Amino acid sequence: MKKYLFFRILRSLVSIFLVTTLTYIMIYSLVPRSDVFKDDPNIRKLMATPDKLTDYENNAFQKMDYLEYKDTKSLITAAEKDTKKTVTTAHTAANKAVLTKWTKDNGYVLKQYKRSKDYYATRELPLWERLGKFYGRLIQIDTPWAIHDKSNPGLKRYLKIQNDPLVGWALVGSGTKYRYQIYFNNQFPFIHQNFLKFDLGISYPTYAGNDVSQVIGGRQGQTVAKKYEINGQTLNLSNNIYTRAYQKKSQRDEMTYERFKDDYTSTTSTMSDPSMIGTSFKAGMVALVIQYLIAIPMAILMARYKGRLFDRIGTGIVTAFIAIPSLAFIFAFRYVGSNLFGLPDLFPTFGASDIRSWILPAVILGLLGVSGLVIWFRRYMIDQQQSDYVNFARAKGLNEGEIYRKHIFKNASIPIVNGIPGSIIGLIGGATITEQVFAMPGMGKMLPASIIAHNNTVVIALVFIFTTIGVLSVLLGDLLMVLVDPRIKLTTSGDD
Repeated sequence: MKKYLFFRILRSLVSIFLVTTLTYIMIYSLVPRSDVFKDDPNIRKLMATPDKLTDYENNAFQKMDYLEYKDTKSLITAAEKDTKKTVTTAHTAANKAVLTKWTKDNGYVLKQYKRSKDYYATRELPLWERLGKFYGRLIQIDTPWAIHDKSNPGLKRYLKIQNDPLVGWALVGSGTKYRYQIYFNNQFPFIHQNFLKFDLGISYPTYAGNDVSQVIGGRQGQTVAKKYEINGQTLNLSNNIYTRAYQKKSQRDEMTYERFKDDYTSTTSTMSDPSMIGTSFKAGMVALVIQYLIAIPMAILMARYKGRLFDRIGTGIVTAFIAIPSLAFIFAFRYVGSNLFGLPDLFPTFGASDIRSWILPAVILGLLGVSGLVIWFRRYMIDQQQSDYVNFARAKGLNEGEIYRKHIFKNASIPIVNGIPGSIIGLIGGATITEQVFAMPGMGKMLPASIIAHNNTVVIALVFIFTTIGVLSVLLGDLLMVLVDPRIKLTTSGDD
């Protein structure tokens, strides 16, 4: 078992690496880099100022790891530091000679802005170096030595468990980037951490300038205030205190410092709605429950009464569901739910805080998957009816109800459990049409939207996320099978 898990996890990591790397290579090799500006409104605005346009484009390419870019100021600073010579912005032969030598020695190409004729430099990053940057910054681990602030030499460095007056019991750090490394609250999944983060790059051109991790995993909606007891005062704050991060003295607000009494004064805002991935996960989990609650009993009854009236009616319903296009089904069900039951036909009508907003999208997602599950499970149940153990149970005198309940369903539950993790991934990633129709702020529509917008960073990040969850879901499915049926042994080939 241990050997199997080790090699399975190892193969999973290799699979994630290969899929992500292949996607990265394809995007950065086959997609013209100029395409990323096709839908950027800022390009048209900057056409009249070519120097600013050049600066804007090179900064964007640098964020996406196409190249390294030094504008006039940073180029002069770097050249002076390395050559120990004074360089100015004047267009003299001496300045040009120093800058030319520095760029040549460091692999850059010296260029001039179109209008001002000032110098700047770019260095094209080879593909292997881009990949190295991506994987090198991918995993960010917070430690008590993460902060290097010369203006704060007395900064204490520790990790300790304490009853913090703001968040309760937590693993608290000093010298770390984030104050609260592990903490608890009443929001799913109830245990949270800040010591391990994934840096998936900067989003561009959509969600321009934001971290991809924040775009996908950050909460959405309107800013809300919460009551906190701080230093004997009850305050309504929009600060998300769980995200308290270190901030240098020169950057912090003194009022905030007086409030928290330490250097961890940088916070994000508390938002009202779940993140994109949280929205899709919440709707997907409800849809999965609906799907299995309808499909499994229906398939069992159809298999048990094969060829009879219930089976024929069920087959007709399933066939009709398969024949109806998904988009037509979604609009028809939305119309019925809106006009007969008064449910909102758009998610933003009441927002994420109202349970009515979730009903139609979740139910539709669940019903869309019922047909396939019924057909597969009915066929599996019928195959089990002819098994030797079923014939033996009949010979012992057990009635059909006992046979189905104690034998057939027990064995049939193994592939059901094995398929649940994969079904969750399918519902999260495959809700593109439903989220589009209901204007849900989920991540199901992010991948096609990012491909259309040429947001390469988000595309790679989503491929990485879906691949990771998908590969790990297969492993989770195997472990769940062992829990359901201890007779199953997970071993590598050749093990006893």
